[in-house]
Amino acid sequence: MSLTGLGLTAEQERVYRELLRTRPSASSRAGGAGVVGPVLTELRLLGLVDENLSAVPPAAAVDLLVRRRITQAQKQFDGIAAAWDSVRELTEEQRTGRPAGLIELLSNGQEAARRINALLTDHPGEFSALRTDALHDESRLASVRPGRLLIAGLRSRILFPAHALDDPRQAAHASRQHALGELHRVTTEPVWPLILVNRSVAFVPADLSAPDTGVLQIRRTGVVRILAEVFDGIWDRARDLDQLPVSPDEQRVLRALTRYDTDEAAARALNVSVRKFRAHVADLMDRLGARTRFQAALLAKERNWL
Repeated sequence: MSLTGLGLTAEQERVYRELLRTRPSASSRAGGAGVVGPVLTELRLLGLVDENLSAVPPAAAVDLLVRRRITQAQKQFDGIAAAWDSVRELTEEQRTGRPAGLIELLSNGQEAARRINALLTDHPGEFSALRTDALHDESRLASVRPGRLLIAGLRSRILFPAHALDDPRQAAHASRQHALGELHRVTTEPVWPLILVNRSVAFVPADLSAPDTGVLQIRRTGVVRILAEVFDGIWDRARDLDQLPVSPDEQRVLRALTRYDTDEAAARALNVSVRKFRAHVADLMDRLGARTRFQAALLAKERNWL
């Protein structure tokens, strides 16, 4: 097999093979053997010749050449991937009729939502979002409802702070969407509003302290890649909703649900009103993704909540 396929020139390969068989001559070491001198220098820079001008073993040489080719290929791939920025930019210009940059300031969250929904409709690949709460304040970034695209194969991942679940409305909403296939996780790490579409376009507030200043749409490959890696790191360290423990009060509600035949009896045992007991049960059913109370009891036992 020729080593030219690994990036060596024919002359470099010829000299390397010769060095494997014989020691270099004195004239070669002095750089006075015509083309051999410069070629020896090139091979040494490539790591195929040591300081004594002896050829390194073939296994080490091929390993070095392969690694070098992989690095070059990665750089070429990055260059090709960056070309897609131009495609997205041209597509955006065609759609809007105005110039679009790799980083563009959008006037408000609603405009960002329209862009995001258009991107997901064209290609329902992956939607990732960092949110400051489970319900998500539209004024901070954008109101996006990817649920209808889950059927088309969209992968949706939502991250928000764990303390948001202290609000029953937010906990119920997150559990309901999670049960529909929109994956949710909670984190104790600081978060800020961020949306990633197909790991190629990012949306962030232009100014975290001033929501009215608009939203930045970012299509610059390097920046989006960094943001995606940050999101992946927080996601990996976060906890699924199904993994979250129930509070002592929630456990008492679940026990009463399984022990008493009527809501009235269960409410009396807990010393709460029937209305409040039913509200607790509804919240737990949403969190469990259960359609019936019987199913809620079974799911609670499966997750060791009882």
